[in-house]
Amino acid sequence: MDNTITAILLGILEGLTEFLPVSSTGHLILAQSFFGYDPEQWRQFNIVIQLGAILAVVVSYWSLFWRMGTGFLTGQPEALRFVRNIFLGFVPAAIIGLLAKDAIDVMLGSPMVVAVALVLGGIAILVLEKTIPAREDTGVAALSWKVSMAIGLAQCLAMIPGTSRSASSILGALAMGVGRKTAAEFSFFLAVPTMLGAATVKILDEPALLRGEALISWTEIGLGFLAAFLTALLVIRLFVAYVSKHGFSPFAWYRILLGSIAVFWLWGS
Repeated sequence: MDNTITAILLGILEGLTEFLPVSSTGHLILAQSFFGYDPEQWRQFNIVIQLGAILAVVVSYWSLFWRMGTGFLTGQPEALRFVRNIFLGFVPAAIIGLLAKDAIDVMLGSPMVVAVALVLGGIAILVLEKTIPAREDTGVAALSWKVSMAIGLAQCLAMIPGTSRSASSILGALAMGVGRKTAAEFSFFLAVPTMLGAATVKILDEPALLRGEALISWTEIGLGFLAAFLTALLVIRLFVAYVSKHGFSPFAWYRILLGSIAVFWLWGS
């Protein structure tokens, strides 16, 4: 497949899956296995296009971030709680991610781990949807520090490829009695420091990127970045509206179907 087309398709895939509870990393790993392109050649590309998805969150919630940022500087209680909750949700992933970096890198090379995690994560979503009633949405700033930290710990499950950072944080929030919309938005907000931190660590491990060099052309990286940004921008807006009314079950069934197909495909290859 032509590199330009591959770059655009992978960017769209990243934008579609980064904030849905279906695992963007898992989809990219499976795409490498199914389409047969060299994962090493596209490793740097995959790092950079995640920044496009992060930018989509910042743009979508710019007014909220601005209000909370300025409120934090002036000591406004709501803004202080908002920043505190995002910080507490981020810290567990930062610590465990740095300590378990080598083990995570090993698992990233296993499409079968991704496939199994997709199925198990889908089952977990269905169980929670059936057993936990829908709760009132209170907003991220209204969450307690204990709930925020618990969600942050749950997010660490996403270090297993295929589990999904979004799914882990959303499931953790639902389990703690958080409303669907608040759970989804907290997952979006946590993505900003979590993904920025992870991308920074990966970029520092890539001297070529720091020198402005890459195995894939910067034109193709730029196209992938733009595709990820525009697609994520659309997904964020539609996702919150959808789950507020319908819940997460359709994403669970999608995970189970895709994971099952992947298991049989990989088992026979």
